[in-house]
Amino acid sequence: MGHTSRHRPTHLARKLRSIRVRLGLTQDELIKELRVKEPLYPASISQYEQGKREPSLLVIVKYAELAGCSTDYLIDDRLELPSKRCKRVVG
Repeated sequence: MGHTSRHRPTHLARKLRSIRVRLGLTQDELIKELRVKEPLYPASISQYEQGKREPSLLVIVKYAELAGCSTDYLIDDRLELPSKRCKRVVG
């Protein structure tokens, strides 16, 4: 097993912020909407949006669900978020 670092998405932070803004949510509201068991704080969301930290895979999945898109759009730098307005998925 090698010890090289894995590729990190370059545009993930911008896409995560874009989802929150498109949905019209504050960081606190987003935390409630994500509905994950791991502790999240506004500082966590801020760090994700600034590219200082990466969210867990579960959190990425929840962001994609809120945005109504595939996780591919979040983690693949070759793809942009769909131009249509993100919509909340009720579930």
